[in-house]
Amino acid sequence: MSADGLFLDADLGEKAYRSAMAHAVDAVLDARDDAPYSGATPDALAADLDAPVLPEDGVGLSNAIEDVAGDVLAHSVDTSHPRTAAHLQCPPMIPGLAAEAMLSATNQSLDSFDQAPAATVLEGRVVDALADLFDLPSDADGVFTSGATQSNFQALLLARDRSLAEHVEHDVQRDGLPAAARDLRVVVSEDAHFTTEQAAHFLGLGEDAVVAVETDADHRMDADALAATLERLDREGREVFAVVGTAGTTDFGAIDPLDALADAAAEHDAWFHVDAAYGGVLALTDESDRLAGVERADSLAVDFHKLFFQPISCGAFLVRDGAAFRRMARTAAYLNPEAHAERGVPNLVGKSTQTTRRFDALKPYLAFRAVGRERLGALVDATLSLADRTAALLADADDFELLADPSLTTVLFRYRPRERMPDAAVSDLNAAVREALLADGTALVARTDVAGVTSLKLTLLNPTATLDDVAETLDAIRAVAADVEAAGEVSP
Repeated sequence: MSADGLFLDADLGEKAYRSAMAHAVDAVLDARDDAPYSGATPDALAADLDAPVLPEDGVGLSNAIEDVAGDVLAHSVDTSHPRTAAHLQCPPMIPGLAAEAMLSATNQSLDSFDQAPAATVLEGRVVDALADLFDLPSDADGVFTSGATQSNFQALLLARDRSLAEHVEHDVQRDGLPAAARDLRVVVSEDAHFTTEQAAHFLGLGEDAVVAVETDADHRMDADALAATLERLDREGREVFAVVGTAGTTDFGAIDPLDALADAAAEHDAWFHVDAAYGGVLALTDESDRLAGVERADSLAVDFHKLFFQPISCGAFLVRDGAAFRRMARTAAYLNPEAHAERGVPNLVGKSTQTTRRFDALKPYLAFRAVGRERLGALVDATLSLADRTAALLADADDFELLADPSLTTVLFRYRPRERMPDAAVSDLNAAVREALLADGTALVARTDVAGVTSLKLTLLNPTATLDDVAETLDAIRAVAADVEAAGEVSP
């Protein structure tokens, strides 16, 4: 058995590493095409990807990379293509790609200081910078996460345990859920991300513990409706342990009135969490006042793999009082013994639901250092401007219907055939158009529902995309819609 060329252990390993990385870079660049996707179907991909996963004898790294290039990269979504506009899936910034290469090669694990000395300290510095960015107090703390799904879960975990400890003197970490947990409720807007319901399920509260509040005409949580909901829950004997505000809903990009939500949460002694996974980036721009109230949050989720343009996955969970993490703390003799805490050794395992954890903080750190706040803010501004100009383009077109004015960078609309047809048929047509576009690969758009109407959605995260690129996407929709209608796939 020989390990030559498989590890970074000697000159031979270093040469193999340089060669493999260069080959991988070439494979990524060579796989890029004029279209954002090849159009391959699941069945076609399954047929292509039929090589043995674990052969008895390996084919060699060069051959394996070539196989991946032809079978995987060639059929991957090009997230840097200007007509990729379906989801909150950004084009990764090159500093982030460089950071990804470095953090993978060094393989630091952020659970204990002795596994990641500099990484542990640097993550703390990045967390402090983020707390400053969102005007959180000096006692704020945080941890990097895989994204808002994890961040929102941790927020509700801390909120649940705080509520039960303070209101019924119960230690969930030690004793599990008490009977009083049946009355716990978390309040969100009706357009909040589904991860709140998911977290309630995982936390043993059940999805029925999530109470949705209606939104206003701008799709923001209605503050009056929130007040009425909280009063009703009080009368019913329910304990509202958390109010969750959203700074950038997935479909509308709506930002809840965070100050009003903070007032309501304080009045009812509820934890105030803000899911700013999408809209938190406004803190870098001249529109930071739209986040007014975020500084009052007990906790905050922010994602860097959206409008901060970093590779997946990369998020952060911040708390206004770092002492809140004590409700997650535990020690393991081999990892973070109590003696370390007494000496001030920063082991981060007690802040995360993960044990082994990647050095993802390096990605925004390198990007922030390389690009700077002003230029990064300008890139975000470019996407906001493109969304506004796209909405104007759609509003002026006689074969498209703009369904909502953009708040961030999502634009909701639908194709409207010139020949009148029932709304149900129009919805079917738009659904078929979206599927046909994916199969064609010319442009990638998303599908969602707006007030019972099937909508198309452009999620514009690419600061290099232009209005001409959007116009090409709209022309592709027109062409595909004509084909769908001509084929009789939709009944008028």
